[in-house]
Amino acid sequence: MLRVAIPNKGSLSEIAAQMLAEAGYNGRRDSRTLVSADERNGVEFFYLRPRDIATYVASGALDVGITGRDLLRDSGAGAYEIAELQFADSTFRFAAPADSITDLAQLEGKRVATSYPKLVDDFLLERGIHAVTVKLDGAVESAVRLGVADAVADVVSTGATLRAAGLSIFGPVILESTALLIGGPNEHNGAVDRLLRRLQGVLVARNYVIMDYDLPAEKLEEATAIASGFESPTVQPLFDEEWVAVRVMVPANEAADIMDELQAIGAKAILVTAIHAARI
Repeated sequence: MLRVAIPNKGSLSEIAAQMLAEAGYNGRRDSRTLVSADERNGVEFFYLRPRDIATYVASGALDVGITGRDLLRDSGAGAYEIAELQFADSTFRFAAPADSITDLAQLEGKRVATSYPKLVDDFLLERGIHAVTVKLDGAVESAVRLGVADAVADVVSTGATLRAAGLSIFGPVILESTALLIGGPNEHNGAVDRLLRRLQGVLVARNYVIMDYDLPAEKLEEATAIASGFESPTVQPLFDEEWVAVRVMVPANEAADIMDELQAIGAKAILVTAIHAARI
């Protein structure tokens, strides 16, 4: 059976479980379950701390896993990225009191509090900067105020938490992280490819919609230029020979604009339908 590591808690856990369910896999029903088997699909799921997943996969104890790029890089393990899964996006930045540190070079010899010491060390050393990393498991924004660090390196979304702690962001982005499917040294005879195809099908279903509309046949070429689909639209004749029915896949975040453009050239009865599952 393919052995898959899944985050047991945190921001990665719930979305990873939902994505696997949409891909047709049966996961655990009880949040206290540590191992569950999906016999029908030939998969065994292991629910682990997100921070440990890369280590287990790199060692070959487990075949593949879902974790964040930040955790993979910080682990230093030999696991590798198979594919991005388009959730749990985050940005890592440096921050410090604005009146103390405003430039990356000023971190030389300073203390930097972070939950990702290897990630931060590697980033600074690549730039010839030697700082002292102070490893904390969370709430690093308090480290400067409490006197255990001169700056912090942490996840930034709006920056509101850092500002509330009297810190200002400075320097370049350390890492743009996202959820990943990661692999290790084990051979799988196509089992991983099957898992990947299913997960990619979920991403397509989330990112695209089906658009149906009626159109004057003479406007078909113009409509195809607006929404061409993956290969080309599906076109069927209507009872009125001057009209055709068109079906096409379009990016979900562009659907409203495409509807406007199609209506402007004479399309009618424009319908948008969500996709439950897809393969491209």
